[in-house]
Amino acid sequence: MEAELEERVADEALYLRFQATARDRRGRFPGVFGLVNILASRGKLTEEQERFRRTNNDWYDANFTNPSDVDPTVYDHDLNPGAAAWFKASAHVFIERVPGYLEILAAHGVGCEAVYSSDPGRIVYEDDHQIVVIPHHRDTTVP
Repeated sequence: MEAELEERVADEALYLRFQATARDRRGRFPGVFGLVNILASRGKLTEEQERFRRTNNDWYDANFTNPSDVDPTVYDHDLNPGAAAWFKASAHVFIERVPGYLEILAAHGVGCEAVYSSDPGRIVYEDDHQIVVIPHHRDTTVP
């Protein structure tokens, strides 16, 4: 995955999102962290997977800005329908922890894909490492 990311970043500035391959009830594609957290809430993770999830979720909580802490309305369904977070391709320190989450999802048969885009939607939040967008139509991103 790292080689693919580096190749795409070398071609153009991109954003990156890890998301489900299937839409949820609301028609959205849940992100990788939410998918793993759902498995945990249902008691599906092994002890080792739960340890990984808790350790890495704690690391993200301590090191990565939660857009909702900056703007509590960023994920409001009425104000920002379908809002979704994307990594900036330059956020390597945050992206490098994602493969462990992907391994957990694969072990449980949950489909997840990396989606790259130079224009994933209308930006409603941005910091040094991520954006939150109201997505354009599905066909504007390339899995």
